[in-house]
Amino acid sequence: MEYRQLGRSGLNVSALSLGTMTFGGKGNFAKTGDTDLEGAKRQIGMALDAGINLIDTADIYSTGASEEIVGQALKGKRDSILVATKARFRMGEEINDAGLSRYHLIRAAEASLKRLGTDHIDLYQLHQWDGLTPLDETLEALDTLVRSGKVRYVGVSNFSGWHLMKAMGIAALEKFIAPVSQQIHYSLEAREAEYELIPATLDQGLGVLVWSPLAGGLLSGKYRRNKATPEGTRQLANWGEPPIRDEERLYDIIEVLAGIAEARNISAAQIALSWLLGRKGVTSIIVGARTDAQLADNLKAADVILSAEERASLDKVSQLPLIYPYWHQARTASDRLSAADLSLIQPHLK
Repeated sequence: MEYRQLGRSGLNVSALSLGTMTFGGKGNFAKTGDTDLEGAKRQIGMALDAGINLIDTADIYSTGASEEIVGQALKGKRDSILVATKARFRMGEEINDAGLSRYHLIRAAEASLKRLGTDHIDLYQLHQWDGLTPLDETLEALDTLVRSGKVRYVGVSNFSGWHLMKAMGIAALEKFIAPVSQQIHYSLEAREAEYELIPATLDQGLGVLVWSPLAGGLLSGKYRRNKATPEGTRQLANWGEPPIRDEERLYDIIEVLAGIAEARNISAAQIALSWLLGRKGVTSIIVGARTDAQLADNLKAADVILSAEERASLDKVSQLPLIYPYWHQARTASDRLSAADLSLIQPHLK
């Protein structure tokens, strides 16, 4: 297993992390999986044996059940693993039981600590933007949690580019503990993060954790053009993430992906994950699984190295067009672009 530095922090995390959205199986999250405590213990053991040192969860996953299962499964192992969790979404019926207010964040962190059975959270992430709470209030609350010892590092998730840069700016101005990472949706099927979030990562020295790297299972190899959707999948269960806006493009990507996988006699999932591991700015890919067999297959991606030709074919079939102002920058500003700019624009330059 490769280990990578998480942004400008001194923390090193495994290139693959274990996601736990499948733990618990309560409410709408039952569509993603229903791993119980014994199953979680097996999967965490598999992850640790493979060299994974980061487990990612969230308070909203199965309404706290995922955190509880992680906490119970890690008894006696807590010192050998980093635990990341998240807060923002509604966790109660009261008006203030959601959002990124100081009130909710501190209460949410304390509740997560209790469910996880630990005295600290290694990486505490804002799960989504809150446009109603002043960002300085949110960042001050995170600063308080770090300085109290309840949290080690902080990050954001699902922010837009301007949300992210506003957070970094306020943290610098007010001398608050700044985010070291962002958790984003990124895959061969969904490369929108390359417009703003990846360049911002490179410019600001942030770490990137990737969620849903197989596009909700669409890139697993189970979905093929003109074939029936397999039973027991998230898409069949109407999970709804990611949204598929161009089905033909999706299947074009899958055909190239499957062709490379078949030539190597490995799974399409391993190829898709390996492609992501080689993308600029990516620190760790969060892999989760409904079954032990799926997890075992995903873990093998850490050892897959794509050739330049294989990577180029995947890049080409999944490439997004340049939107404004980037097409204009490519035409008129290519003489003075930074490495962060070029992470998006370079492939489009002639």
